[in-house]
Amino acid sequence: MVERDEWLHPVADKVADRHNRYMRRMEAIEQQAGSIVDYANGYRYYGWQWDDTLDGWWFREWLPEAYDVFIFGDFNSWQRTQLRLNKSADGVWSIFLPQAMYGHLLTHGSLYKLHIHGKNGWHDRIPAYATRVVQDEESKNYTAQFWNPEKPYEWQHTDFAGAPAKDLLIYEAHVGMAQEEAKVGTYNEFTELILPRIKKAGYNAVQLMAIAEHPYYGSFGYHVSNFFAPSSRFGTPEELKRLIDTAHGMGIAVIMDLVHAHYVKNLNEGILDLDGSGHHYSKPGEAGYQQYWDSMIFDYGKGGVEHFLLSNVKYWLDEFHFDGFRFDGVTSMLYYHRGYIDFDSREKFFDEGVDLDAVTYLTLANRLVHDFRPQAVTIAEDVSGMPGMCCTAEDGGVGFDYRLGMAIPDFWIRMLKDTPDEDWNIWEMWSIMTNRLPSVKTVAYAESHDQALVGDKTIAFRLLDSLMYDGMDRAFESPVMDRGMALHKMIRLFTISTGGEAYLNFMGNEFGHPEWIDFPREGNGWSCNYARRQWSLRDNGFLRYEFLADFDEAMIELMKEREVLSDGYPYNLLMDEENKTMVYSHRDLIFVMNWHTEAAIPDYELPVHEAGKYEVVLSTDEKRFGGLGRQTLGEEHFSFNVEGEDGELYPRIKIYNTPRTAVVLRKAE
Repeated sequence: MVERDEWLHPVADKVADRHNRYMRRMEAIEQQAGSIVDYANGYRYYGWQWDDTLDGWWFREWLPEAYDVFIFGDFNSWQRTQLRLNKSADGVWSIFLPQAMYGHLLTHGSLYKLHIHGKNGWHDRIPAYATRVVQDEESKNYTAQFWNPEKPYEWQHTDFAGAPAKDLLIYEAHVGMAQEEAKVGTYNEFTELILPRIKKAGYNAVQLMAIAEHPYYGSFGYHVSNFFAPSSRFGTPEELKRLIDTAHGMGIAVIMDLVHAHYVKNLNEGILDLDGSGHHYSKPGEAGYQQYWDSMIFDYGKGGVEHFLLSNVKYWLDEFHFDGFRFDGVTSMLYYHRGYIDFDSREKFFDEGVDLDAVTYLTLANRLVHDFRPQAVTIAEDVSGMPGMCCTAEDGGVGFDYRLGMAIPDFWIRMLKDTPDEDWNIWEMWSIMTNRLPSVKTVAYAESHDQALVGDKTIAFRLLDSLMYDGMDRAFESPVMDRGMALHKMIRLFTISTGGEAYLNFMGNEFGHPEWIDFPREGNGWSCNYARRQWSLRDNGFLRYEFLADFDEAMIELMKEREVLSDGYPYNLLMDEENKTMVYSHRDLIFVMNWHTEAAIPDYELPVHEAGKYEVVLSTDEKRFGGLGRQTLGEEHFSFNVEGEDGELYPRIKIYNTPRTAVVLRKAE
């Protein structure tokens, strides 16, 4: 890693130290368990585990500093101090319940909790390794549920190849808010109604948010309480498995939004201070608190915590067949200051502000994912640009496959909010999109769920504002509408074709969904009206939303067909600042982007790589996408030679270069 990057030479010893910490930990894990894959089996040891030899159920929980622990539930009439667990030397509490005595009582669906005595007194708690947690509708309390269906789920598509190794096209989605009806959607509804839409739209991966159980729905799943329990508000674990299995049958990989950066501070629902020590899964005091998110931070250097988190990684891959993870909040994990500084020097990536235990944990997690499921993909949400994030551990890196290009949506917000169209600098635009190291594969996106939340605005909202409510009829005409429709398409095409090696879109944004996201809360009367997706607007047949959706579908299809993302950096052919036009290529495609507000130039001359016939294969101005039809699909342009200053002949073509238009041409074979 250092050999390839001269910028890192002055901190080579720090990179080596970081790598050596990982190597020492890997060596210890392999001595203990044989491999990191075998080490990460906590979900097969803790919680409820069937013992064939003894014919009964073991229950185990890691509570190193608890004084006393009991298990209770409906199977023993909620008697708190009847069934005492025994403590081992390594802090694991356990109890065995023989089938002969409890088989008719401890049944599928039974409810239970732990009664734990620690420094903080006696508390009824949910075990950390609980795989099913349900909420009582009347009391709103959460309780663990013994989950042992008579027939385990039978996977149908076990031969699915996994996440695509290249040209990854991600559809970011939230199961609960994916339905049109103002309610909490289910795994089954997502399977039946939304997966076919994702398939038709052309995306080859879906990234599911809010899967792990979280008590507050409005947290978008980012304040997790129960890390091994898929959210019961959407349905059962088997219904989630069916969703993933069905997606695999459609050729769609399923990536989980994994939250290991922090956990909810709720005592009743979560894992905070489970053993009563004040420093069970977190460091004591302020060191264990994430002040910016009002949540708790894991102590990544503690063996039991590391084992818990690595077991959680393997659990979702093994039990639910997820195809990888988007690791949330990586910047917060990496630094004690949580990333709230300017990363304006090399040293800030290697100074005392870096949590080296977190760096080691993330490296171990990536090693585990790729050892256990080689075709799985990992994506880091890191805004800092930590060196080595997407280098392999063997090369001294952290081992992620991709990082999110978080500067790109921020750039588009700033441009649309602060800069008039006529002042857009095409060189700045080009620089933002291509400013990445060749070794850092980037997920490009113009906007995600972040921009769709209350308090922010989607690109469509910034472009169209109130016209999204009263101006989307196809018969309605206005210059504002023309501008908004044109730029919405251009921004997406430019982003996907220049910004990275993968692409992400949040559900509904592709057709300019008109509402922000506001989850049910006290301030809106606990309404789901803004926590849904109005697919009928896209399907209406009389509204412009369909134009945007159809363009996105055609764009995605072209990117896949010509493998544009895996081509790497675009090749810059022309930058015409006066006419706000940029021309670049990918493989046999020529992209022409005219960002000018009004310059329409007949016979606009532009360079191409090879002589021949070039045909229009996509244009934002096509009438089928709500454009003016100044370029048409299949339109042909023949090259001619122009003598350069060096006396050589270079091929050129001429097109009608219209304002606020993107055209893609392909050389005919």
